[in-house]
Amino acid sequence: MEDREIIQLYFARNETAIEETSKKYRNYCTRIAHNILSNVEDSEECVNDAFLGAWEAIPPKSPDKLSSYLGRITRNIALNRFDYYTAKKRNKEFETVLDELNDCLSSSDNVESRYEEEQMAGAISRFLQSIHEDHRNIFLRRYWYSDSLADIASRFSISESKTKSVLFRTRKKLQIYLKKEGYVQ
Repeated sequence: MEDREIIQLYFARNETAIEETSKKYRNYCTRIAHNILSNVEDSEECVNDAFLGAWEAIPPKSPDKLSSYLGRITRNIALNRFDYYTAKKRNKEFETVLDELNDCLSSSDNVESRYEEEQMAGAISRFLQSIHEDHRNIFLRRYWYSDSLADIASRFSISESKTKSVLFRTRKKLQIYLKKEGYVQ
């Protein structure tokens, strides 16, 4: 079933929308959640919560790209769960992903910084649009989807060392770009 048909089911408040969403996007969303949480049960819960979130948000929202919309909801739910569990247990792979980006990005937990964070997100998007498509895709696979280095290398038919090199260079370019734009010191 096409995305526009699934969205029409949501607008009609037809529960088949969730079934069709699950058929088409369960594996995609589960992978996103699992890459963050490294736990099958928690990942499944996040995906179910994401589908419920879509049910509650559509309508009035009408996403242009259902896969991205569901991926974002799933990722946010998984990140919230990751934050909740961080005190109890660690996901070493995801901690590594976060540590890799730490040098480029400054983090602030206060409410006043939300505007600055949104501006920085826009700057990162502009930066990503300015780099080579393969490098952008490698960067997104690592830092949005939280894929392992081995998975990325396999997906792009390159070695893990080349993957590390591309990520390192892209992070350095991002850091320089953000400094130039005035977002980091």
